[in-house]
Amino acid sequence: MTTIAIPEDSLFGLSNLPYGVFSTPGTAPRVGVRVADHVVDLAAALGDEVFARPSLNAFMAQGHERWRQVRERVTELVSRDVPDTAVHRVSDVTLQLPVEVGDYVDFYASEHHATNVGRLFRPDADPLMPNWKHLPVGYHGRAGTVIVSGTDIVRPRGQRKAPDDAAPAFGPSRRLDIEAELGFVVGADSALGTGVSVDDFAEHVFGAVLLNDWSARDIQAWEYVPLGPFLGKSFATSISPWVVPLLALEGARVRGPVQEPQVLPYLRESSPWGLDIDLCVEWNGQEVARPGYREMYWSPAQMLAHMTVNGASTRCGDLYGSGTVSGAGKDQRGSFLELTWSGAEPVELKGERRTFLEDGDEVVISATAPAADGGRIGFGEVAGRILPAREGDR
Repeated sequence: MTTIAIPEDSLFGLSNLPYGVFSTPGTAPRVGVRVADHVVDLAAALGDEVFARPSLNAFMAQGHERWRQVRERVTELVSRDVPDTAVHRVSDVTLQLPVEVGDYVDFYASEHHATNVGRLFRPDADPLMPNWKHLPVGYHGRAGTVIVSGTDIVRPRGQRKAPDDAAPAFGPSRRLDIEAELGFVVGADSALGTGVSVDDFAEHVFGAVLLNDWSARDIQAWEYVPLGPFLGKSFATSISPWVVPLLALEGARVRGPVQEPQVLPYLRESSPWGLDIDLCVEWNGQEVARPGYREMYWSPAQMLAHMTVNGASTRCGDLYGSGTVSGAGKDQRGSFLELTWSGAEPVELKGERRTFLEDGDEVVISATAPAADGGRIGFGEVAGRILPAREGDR
């Protein structure tokens, strides 16, 4: 039997217990829970075959009450001795994509981010579009390009056209960017034709991950009018391997910004779901931004309610992103488009003046949040390195 020592300052103590999918040499992927610097194999520890699957989907589909029961069992288990065969060091396992993603939707929920982008793209107009404070703006992405942290990102190619160019050109993106976000994983389905109330958010959403919505700004700028993001967004979206249960985020709940004008009734929350989460963005090992999620205008409960208010169904494994997390300060901007003001204000990066991503660059996003016991919990990190564009038709 193994007793797992949990340091007092661990971000992965009993108040967190995030779920992931892992494998060891010669074994199939299965579900585990992170405890300090260890992973507990839940199929081996609990004797339940639902955790012997290569994704969290089968477990998540069992619903909110089951999520709560398992969390209580795991807390009790890791508070005492755990069977030796069920315990692995994090450094000895390979982490996999934790969920089989059904649909992927990305929102645009930060007023600071939306205002900055509006000022850059529409300098002579109101930075926020007329609908922005009335509904959470979003778009559908490609679920098949959601990848786990550590997967390399191949520089996308596509059409680009600068304002002064006579015609579009084709080639690798020259303005490759990041978007530091949170992602929310749906565990419980909702029926076609039935919306999910803001008050039922916690019954449907299993947990949260870190998310990097990689963005090719030059491809996006040429294609996004009139229908919105497409190839400039759909080539890769990275998520962290650990899913922090919504049950672990009770200590991080806060009231979000005042929403004026008052939102329509289906978006009014009786209990707020703002989240006090601190993100950190590192570019080639240097910290360049610290966005705070607490300033997000639209809550994840409002996003889910809006996403389903027309009767759209959700399925276990669906993922939706918050959109770029940005704050009021320059050092709180969660994209390089904002951080460098579209390239006009380069960042000093280890002696170089840099704007957008170059081949070989690596971006790591991490985050922590207050725990219900007064400590802090961690999300781990979502990381990706840029590879050169592949040769092909020109």
